[in-house]
Order: sequence, then structure tokens, then C-alpha cells
Amino acid sequence: MILETTIIVIYTTAIVLIFLYALAQLNLLFNYLSSKKADDDCETFDLSKSEEVPFVTIQLPVFNEMYVMDRLLDNIALIDYPKDKLEIQVLDDSTDETVETTSQHIEKIRAIGLDIKHITRTDRTGFKAGALKEGLKIAKGEFIAIFDADFLPKPNWLKRTIPYFKDEQISVVQTRWSHINRNYSLLTKIQAFALDAHFTLEQVGRNSKGHFINFNGTAGIWRKECILDAGNWEGDTLTEDLDLSYRAQLKNWKFKYLEDVETPAELPVVISAARSQQFRWNKGGAENFRKMLKRVIKSKNISFKTKIHGLLHLLNSTMFLNVFIVAVLSIPMLYIKNEYAHLRFYFYFMSFFVMSTVIFFICYWFMYKQIYGSGFKNFFSYIAMFFTFFSIAMGFSLHNSIAVLEGHVGKRSEFVRTPKFNISTIKDSWKGNKYLRKKLSPHVILEGALMLYFGFGLYSAFVVGDQGGDFGLFPFHLMLFLGFGYVFFKSISSKI
Repeated sequence: MILETTIIVIYTTAIVLIFLYALAQLNLLFNYLSSKKADDDCETFDLSKSEEVPFVTIQLPVFNEMYVMDRLLDNIALIDYPKDKLEIQVLDDSTDETVETTSQHIEKIRAIGLDIKHITRTDRTGFKAGALKEGLKIAKGEFIAIFDADFLPKPNWLKRTIPYFKDEQISVVQTRWSHINRNYSLLTKIQAFALDAHFTLEQVGRNSKGHFINFNGTAGIWRKECILDAGNWEGDTLTEDLDLSYRAQLKNWKFKYLEDVETPAELPVVISAARSQQFRWNKGGAENFRKMLKRVIKSKNISFKTKIHGLLHLLNSTMFLNVFIVAVLSIPMLYIKNEYAHLRFYFYFMSFFVMSTVIFFICYWFMYKQIYGSGFKNFFSYIAMFFTFFSIAMGFSLHNSIAVLEGHVGKRSEFVRTPKFNISTIKDSWKGNKYLRKKLSPHVILEGALMLYFGFGLYSAFVVGDQGGDFGLFPFHLMLFLGFGYVFFKSISSKI
């Protein structure tokens, strides 16, 4: 009974932690809905007055971006802002032929009167954080806008964000990501679904009540004074944006999130690219929890509720580990349930925690209808998307759990960039992209094994116990079987 008791304790702990996270999401939903009734009375610059137009530096951190570099530079050249108050820094850490082609393109842009500099490094210390820090040393602007290579800000982007910095306590204005290739494939639809939840429910829900949010690494703008005051960019985690965000807010700097300002970007279209991005984000989140835990708890500048939301925010990625634990132990729990009749009350009680899924379903619906609209047709489309998203998210849970564990134990790893493709329609092809990783992740074999494991879970529903089976966990195991199957076969096929 020792083994069974251990399984029950670990399973229960993980499922309760997921429930607490769901309750936090529900609180963010209430915050989000109440924010819609509030008026934005933030004072703003009047950019029609030249004396109120501040100097801005746009930083473009890039690394081997053959497929999107021209698109990026052409788009940035369209930014509508006084040329005498604008500087562009191309922070180019590239190691391939794009260094030369980028330099030539920059010369053409400089010829039309834009102040644009090509800054290269031979030593990539600190990776993206190091490049941003290097550019900051010579940046003329009092405000620093940052765009990754796959982002395409609209010409009026600065005019819609800069005005909010009239409030001298505001250090960051972050905008919402939108997706130019949302409907390219099931993979891009799922990524868009997850990101939409973050950029509506979570960012608005936290920011509207003064809780900590994060600069998302791109599509936002910093007050230079704040970057320096918070300790500048640091490269000791894989998510330097989350790190600096917390250090700034712990020093009482305010963040402003603009849900209504969209910045289009490209989603990864190949599962290997999505995997590397997910690994970096999830490991970086765990690294920042490890780095910021004591600072958040000991801070005397923030409320208890903000501390709770902050810690749960930093533990976002750790939810994948809890989901993975619940998934793997659910099959032994199925057998324990049908073997030990005296535990019946415990299992009746545990069935209450299905409410976690109900809460997520409700929260994500409000996000979904904010973007797509309500109505029966959209609701039924949402149901299909929600369960598809949950299945594939669980299929990523092994991969992401490994990232989380590495982050929590302090295992260092290289910053692996996400390959860009310059793909927006179904007619565009990703094949032949020279930046794709050629080797198959060793995790893929384990994901295939897990697909078979949850196939066994489906079989177990028919044979367990002496009452003709137990189908209570059948939907859960079906989603896990399909999710791990999708990730496994998609990973294999992308290498063929």
C-alpha cells in the first residue's frame, strides 16, 4: 500500500495545484471584465506639439534572419514619426551571409533620410539580452522600442504608444500580438489560441489591478531610465524580458498594457520551431521563478494579492509539470480506484476537481469571443478548438516539463532562436529553410511511447474492475492519446 499511497499523494498535490491555478485564472477573468467598464484617464503627450515629441530609439535584435530581414527593414522604414526624433538600431549578431545583405539594405534606407545604424558583435555574450544592452550604450532615445525579426508594427505604432509615457511612473508600454498566419495550419491555430489568452485575459487581468505583468520581449517600448534603474538587461535566464520586467516592477515602475494596439507577427509553422520556442519560454519562466522568488516574497512595496499573482505568473510554465504528473499517474489511479473499495469517497471528492477544466473553458471562451465574436456558430467552433488545444498542449507536456525541471534545478543552456519563415498563406512553404534543426529531439521517442501508454489507458477503461469497466477518465486519456500522437507524428513527418 506504500506505493499506492505515494501515487495518491503526488497525484492529489498536482491536481490541487492545477485547481488553484484555475482559480487564479478565474480571478483574472473577473479583473478583465471589470476593466471593460473602467475609463482610461491616463494623461498623454500631445504629439501635435513638437516640444512634447520625445526621441525614440527602435532596436531590432536579429540573428541569421535570411527569410524575414528585408521584410522587417522595409516595414520599419514606414514608421510614421518625426525623423529628427527617431533612431533605428539593427543589432545584428548574425554569423552567415545576411550580415552583408542586411548592410546593403540599411544603406538604401539611410539614403531616404532615416537615422539607422548596423551594430554587429563578434562575441554573442548574453545572446539577445547582450545585444540589447550593447545597443543601449549608444542609444540616443529616451524611449526604446523593441521588435523581433518576425514582427510588423503598423506605421502609426509609435504614435499610439509613446503618448502614455507622459506619466513619468510608466516604464513600459506593451502591445498585443496578432498573427499574420493564424490560419496556416492546426499548429498555428493552436499557438494563436494560447497566445490570445495570454494577451487578453492574463495581461489585461493583471495590469488592470496593478499586478505584475511582463514585457513580452518584443512589440513594446521601454523608458531608458527604467532599464538602467532596474539593473539593465541580464542574460542569466532564457527569458530576459520577464527578468527585467520583474526587477523594474519591484522598484515601483508601472507598466501599461494596450490591448487595442495590435502588432502583427508570424507564428512558427514547423513543430521543431514551436518546440524550441516553447522550451525557451518554459525553461526561462522556471529560471525566473528561481531568481525572483525571494525578492517577490520579501518585497515591502507590493500587496499580498500582487505577490500571489506574481508567484503564480512565474509558475505558469510549471503547470505543464503538474499536468504531466496528473496524466502519467491517472492510469495507476484508475486501477487503484477499482482495487480499493474503501477509497471510494476519496475518488468522489476528487471528481470535484474537474472544475479546473470547466473554469479554463469559461475563461478561454470570454477570450475567444472577444476576438471572434459570440453566437452559436462561434461557440461550437470554440468547443472544438478548446479541446483540440487542450489535447495538443498536453501532448507538449513532457517536452515542456523537461524544460521546467532544467530551469528549476539551474541547468544552463544556450539561447536557441526560433527560425523565421516569412509565411502568411497556405501557399507558402517552409521546406528548405536552412535554419531548421536537422536532428530529431530525443524527447520524440518518449512522446511516441506515451501515446501508446495512453492507448493502454483507453483499453483499461473497458477491462478494469468487476463492474464492466470504468469510463470516468476515458475522455482525458483520449485527449492525451491524440495529443501525444499529434506531437509524435508531426515531429517525425517534419524530418522526412
